[in-house]
Amino acid sequence: MKKLLIIVLLSLSLAPLAQAQFGIKGGVNVAELRGRDGESSSYKTFYHAGIFYQANILGPLAIQPEIQYSVAGGNLKSAFSDYDNKLHYFTVPVLAKLTLGPVFVEAGPQFGVLLSADQNGRLQVGLAPDGTPAYGNVSRPATGSFRRGDFSLVGGAGLKLGSLSLGGRLVAGLNDINDVDNLAGINDPRLQNRVFQAYVSLQLGN
Repeated sequence: MKKLLIIVLLSLSLAPLAQAQFGIKGGVNVAELRGRDGESSSYKTFYHAGIFYQANILGPLAIQPEIQYSVAGGNLKSAFSDYDNKLHYFTVPVLAKLTLGPVFVEAGPQFGVLLSADQNGRLQVGLAPDGTPAYGNVSRPATGSFRRGDFSLVGGAGLKLGSLSLGGRLVAGLNDINDVDNLAGINDPRLQNRVFQAYVSLQLGN
């Protein structure tokens, strides 16, 4: 986290020497949780919104730190459950951006802090009198089931149309965000975020 803050502060310190532009952005997240054995995963649609600061460093090269509110998660389904996870993050991508004509590519790290999480769906809640599984609809907070920090790599591309830009990104989580251990303490399930983003951004000026 300290290294990330240093990168952001360094980018801001270079702004007086470069052409800097603030902007706002927002769009759609198509998110999945990957890696848990015994459960199938599927994508769910969420959203993100935030601000960015683009400092043009040299020719077509720029550094773009961002601050976002971003919702990730996805559906997990097993023989005993079928539930949606909704994870609310504060994320800080710090991207290198290369613009050639109207086309740009961007890549860099992203650090996320989990603000809250909740689960909604159908879970096995016990056994019926005849010994068969009993199911029920469950809606509950689940912040304690996930680790607070999420480190990802981001890559994307888009089109710049004047002050308006259209883009798409893949955000690939690298660390395990699961914070629930098996009772045996071994073979604990791993979970990683995977998010596809489509967004619109608007630069507000120099």
